[in-house]
Amino acid sequence: MKKIFSSVMILAVAVAMVACGGNANNEGRSAQELSGAGATFPLPFYNVVFEQFGQVNGDQVAYGGIGSGGGVRNLRDKIVDFAGSDAFLSDKELAEMEPVVHIPTCMGAVVVAYNLDGVNELKLSGEIIADIFAGEIKMWNDERIMALNPDVELPAESIIPVYRSDGSGTTFVFTDYLTKVSPMWREKYGMGKSVNFPIGQAAKGNPGVAGVIKQTKNTIGYVGSEYAFAQKIPYARVMNQRGEFVLPTSATISAAASGEIPTDTRCSITNSDAAGAYPISTFTWMIIYKEQNYSDRTKEQAVATLDLLKYILSDEAQRITTEVHYAPLPAKAKELSMANLKTVTYDGISILQ
Repeated sequence: MKKIFSSVMILAVAVAMVACGGNANNEGRSAQELSGAGATFPLPFYNVVFEQFGQVNGDQVAYGGIGSGGGVRNLRDKIVDFAGSDAFLSDKELAEMEPVVHIPTCMGAVVVAYNLDGVNELKLSGEIIADIFAGEIKMWNDERIMALNPDVELPAESIIPVYRSDGSGTTFVFTDYLTKVSPMWREKYGMGKSVNFPIGQAAKGNPGVAGVIKQTKNTIGYVGSEYAFAQKIPYARVMNQRGEFVLPTSATISAAASGEIPTDTRCSITNSDAAGAYPISTFTWMIIYKEQNYSDRTKEQAVATLDLLKYILSDEAQRITTEVHYAPLPAKAKELSMANLKTVTYDGISILQ
């Protein structure tokens, strides 16, 4: 009886895989289980894309949203197939690892979310945001904030900044922006996945920061736009280089990426000078080893990893971005990424012929 049951189950799984097209598009290779870890910023997009990829290819992807820093550590320790990161690796980090390839997966926005009774519209400049997180602007009714928001009734309450406790690409993007717009911030605190914020409350991951803001009056914090949208938390219009107060949309995020993109795709698009650009926009990347034969990984795992990245770069997957409040990659980023994937090898031989 057990043997019959097992046979039925195996047949059912096989039928399901064929129905999903699991092996049809992969030259007969078996379905693989891939693992990744890292940024929480793109997690809502990844949840949808990984499910779609599984339906198309039959491969399953497990991803842990542990922050960009944790994802890069896992890749460095060679215990994952890919790392997710909102921060591209620095030259110093690259020198400490075997060669890697950065593949941008989508674009998004870091928003300045807040919780103020009766305030649904708020304008902020980069310098004011920096001074808030440095503790130099302490009250919501500070004259500098009021000057930008003359028609808004701001409370005489202390500002409570909320920031990330974990090593975070979102923190990297946010502080990268602050260093560009505030000499004070650049000199005192700088940019990085972890920064010594002088005041406020720490929380883990984008979900943690969004949760604290949602539950605590008079807070302000930086999160991926999808998290603020999901929690129904308002976020500020941020002044860009042209003096425009901009909300993040697919169009305003895309405008920020209108400049040159380097061959390795490692670039910052914060504080863009393009018209209509949202100033805290960013790419987010998946990072993989250029040589895929490590930690007893099979060639089929390596092929499946590249199949995943090719799928994410596809028009089908990129259309999903706007449905979950991100923005699709520009054509140049996709072109460069496909060229970079052709440099990935297994035992020194290119995987994509």
